[in-house]
Amino acid sequence: MNDDIPIKKLEPKTKHGLVVIITGNGKGKTTSAMGMALRGCGHQLKTTIVQFMKGDLYSGEWDGITLLAPLVKLYHTGKGFCGIEGNPFPHSEHRKNAQDAIQLVETILAENACHTLILDEINNALHLHLVDLHQVKRILALKPALMHIILTGRDAHPDLIELADTVSEVREIKHAYRKDIEPQPGIDY
Repeated sequence: MNDDIPIKKLEPKTKHGLVVIITGNGKGKTTSAMGMALRGCGHQLKTTIVQFMKGDLYSGEWDGITLLAPLVKLYHTGKGFCGIEGNPFPHSEHRKNAQDAIQLVETILAENACHTLILDEINNALHLHLVDLHQVKRILALKPALMHIILTGRDAHPDLIELADTVSEVREIKHAYRKDIEPQPGIDY
């Protein structure tokens, strides 16, 4: 930071808990949500992350988030991406894990102990019928007024897009894997 320039902190006149959706077929949806968790740390805001589908392949955020404790907590509740990347678990097992994650999210909402709740890959979980639309709508209805909820993943449901305050679509223009470059640590996972 430049010490010669005074830095102002903005404070909204009225605080609102937002519903944010980050969707699309491009890379960076989870990364964007993690950036919001990092940004929240700068404001001493607590963030809880529930990953609905990740769990069978290591991802750097798992250890990286521990460096942000106690302001950020992460629960990876899934068994990996259902039906892709050679994942061996049947749909029924993925659905059971996602249903357990729904229960965890409802507990987190009832405790109201965080400022931001990130539901990572919940859009995918809904698209793959691991969770149901009425369950996700219930989560949004249970949201405490000042809590932010961020939903990530491809294929965001139109009803959820309608309910959200902010929606961003990450569009792939070009990706290294299309040139047969393997996923790279710190960039892709």
